[in-house]
Amino acid sequence: MPVSRYETVGFHESGHDGAFQLEVVNLDDWSTLASRGRGTGSRTAADIVTRVDEPVMAPIDGTVIRAGSYTLYCDHTDNFVVIEPSGRPGWELKIFHFSGLQVGVGDEVIASDTMIATGGRILPFVSQVDEFTAEPSNPHVHLEVIDTSIPDRPSSGGGC
Repeated sequence: MPVSRYETVGFHESGHDGAFQLEVVNLDDWSTLASRGRGTGSRTAADIVTRVDEPVMAPIDGTVIRAGSYTLYCDHTDNFVVIEPSGRPGWELKIFHFSGLQVGVGDEVIASDTMIATGGRILPFVSQVDEFTAEPSNPHVHLEVIDTSIPDRPSSGGGC
C-alpha cells in the first residue's frame, strides 16, 4: 500500500494489457468496481481512497524510471511515478493522482520508507470510486503493476 491509512479500495480494470490481477490481502474495506469495458482483469488496477494530508510512500523497493505530470483524459493535469521493482526488470509499478512529487528519475526508493508524494489529490471530476466513499469524497491514489513484456494494444481513442 502506498498509504498507511485508507478509507476504501476500489479495484477496476487497468488500461494496459500487461497489468497483473492484484490479490486482495489484509484489506478491511474494498470492492470491485463495475466494468469499464477495457478487457483486462477486474482487479488489475486499484483506486486507494485516502486523506488529503496522508503522505504517499513507496509500496515497494525499486528505482524510479519515470515521474512527472501528464494530461489526464485530455483535460486535467495529473502527477505520476513509475517504479521498477528491485529484482523484477521489465515490471513497472505505476502510481497516479497525487500532489507534491518528492522523487525523480534514478532515485532508489524503499518500501514504506521513501515518500514519493506529499498527499493524494482530489480529482476535478466525480470518479467511479467516489460512489463508495464518504461525502465529500477524499482523494484517491491509483496503483497498477505492469509486465512490460506483454504488448499493450493501441488506444482506440486516438489520443488528445
